[in-house]
This record gives sequence, C-alpha cells and structure tokens, in this order.
Amino acid sequence: MKTPDLSTRQLRAFLALADQRNFTRAAENCHLSQPAFSALIRTLEDGLGTRLFDRDTRSVHLTPEGRLFEGSARRLLEEMGGAIRDLADHVERRKGRVRVAALPSLAAGWLPRVFAEFMQKWPGITIDLDDALSDACLALVRGGQADFALAASGAGAAQGNDLRSRKLCTDRFHLVCRADHPLAQEDRLTLKKIAPWPFIQMARNSSVRQSLDAALHPMRLNQVFEVEHLATVMGLVEAGLGVSIVPALTLFHFRRESLVTRPLPVAGLTRTLHLVQRREGSLSVAAQSLHDLIVERLGSLKVD
Repeated sequence: MKTPDLSTRQLRAFLALADQRNFTRAAENCHLSQPAFSALIRTLEDGLGTRLFDRDTRSVHLTPEGRLFEGSARRLLEEMGGAIRDLADHVERRKGRVRVAALPSLAAGWLPRVFAEFMQKWPGITIDLDDALSDACLALVRGGQADFALAASGAGAAQGNDLRSRKLCTDRFHLVCRADHPLAQEDRLTLKKIAPWPFIQMARNSSVRQSLDAALHPMRLNQVFEVEHLATVMGLVEAGLGVSIVPALTLFHFRRESLVTRPLPVAGLTRTLHLVQRREGSLSVAAQSLHDLIVERLGSLKVD
C-alpha cells in the first residue's frame, strides 16, 4: 500500500467527526459546508484505503480501523503544532541558541556589554561563547561549532574560500609601562626608544604578536618574557619587569594607578578585526540578530 499524503486539514476534519459523531456539527467546527466536509472525509478514507466511520441515518461511529487511526492522528497534529510553535518561537526570537567564537581580548572586555544588551532584549536566546585565538576561532567556524567569529587579520581572518569576513574596526596599539618608568614621561615615543627596555611579549600565535612582528620587522625588541595571556602581561609590567605594547581594545587589563598607557603612533602598527562566518548557508534568526548588533556596536566603536 502506497503511503498517502495526509494534510492537517484532513486530520482535523477526521478528529472533529470522531469527537462530534455528527457531520453537521463537525463541519461547523471546521468552518466548512457539509458537502465540502463530507468530501474531505471521503478523500481521507480513499487515500487510506479503508472506512474510518460507520454511518447510518441516526449516528456516526468510528470503525475498528478508525479507532486505531485516532490516536496516531492526534499525535500527528500535536507534533505538527509543536513543530510550528517551536519554529515560531525561534523566528520571533523567543528562543534560540547562538554560538560565538571571539578573541579573548574581545570576549573579556567589549563583547560582554553587547551580550548583556542582546539578552535583555531577547532573554530566551542562549549564547555559547568560545574565547580563543584567531586560528582556533576560524577552525570553530569551519567545523560548524560556531555560527561566526570575531578574529583578527593578523591570523589570516580573511583567508579561505570557505569563509567570508567583514571588517569591523582597526585597533591601534599602546605602550604600557609603570607610572614611574622613564617611558611614561617620554616626549615622543618611538620604537627605537622602546627597543632597549626589557619587553614583555605575547605568544607567537596571538594576533597581538603577529601584528607587532609585522610592523617591527626587522627590528628586534629586548624580550625578557613571552606569555599567553594579557593578564600575565599586566602582572609582569606592574612588577617592573618590563614594558609591553598592546591593542587599544585590551587596555581594560591595564587600568591601574600604578600603570600608564600611551598611544604609539607607528605607521602600520594596527590590528584589523573581522567578523567571520561560513560562505555557504545562512545564519539562524537568533544568530543573525546578534551578528547585526555586533556589527552595529563594534563597527561604530572609536578605537584610539
């Protein structure tokens, strides 16, 4: 027997008649004329290849096959209704999930304010956050573990035919040192003046380090430490063990009375931030909403 194509209209008509046991009342419940309703039931029975109702001049009753079908029909309608309600909740942003990968400097500093704004507006949407370096962020997007990523161009954010990227802003770099360090009062900062001092360097796979290396080449700094985390840079600088150069969007790590941050006007020393997603396929309604809010907020951000 070929599986028939059943419509929700047919199922509702069947259940209305099963409940009312009367064609006139069932047709009224379905907002149909009695002839149209009778034709709908007949089409359903023809499609299933069996009678579902016993009819006489006084009553309508389910056949054994009708009773067997009744439970399945109710479940089918309920599942269809649940699927439609769930889809509507996602479309209306009453529920959903967004998976974001972001550089640690953004995930810890600027991004939480955007998340808070987003979740206040759509509290039913869950945000999953992976804070990782740019290469790892891109791998998460490629592997489908993240809807989109906030990454830096220094790690090749725009590379790969499977990804597309949108420039958000350009992050400029600052010197960080102790307030009592000679460079804190230097009239005009240059890389030559910074180079002799003990320097705290970020790890080679970080976008901060890659941007710095590209701008400084072939100059070498007096590196005394190489570390993974900006919080470690802050601790070492505050202890007087060296100075460092960091992007403006990371300066929240260094807001201490004992430290000074100063803009470093060096041509080419910038870090461009991108929003990266897969080239194929579209974002969910929830993910697109967060994507657009990030573009609006970060795209208009003035980075000194």
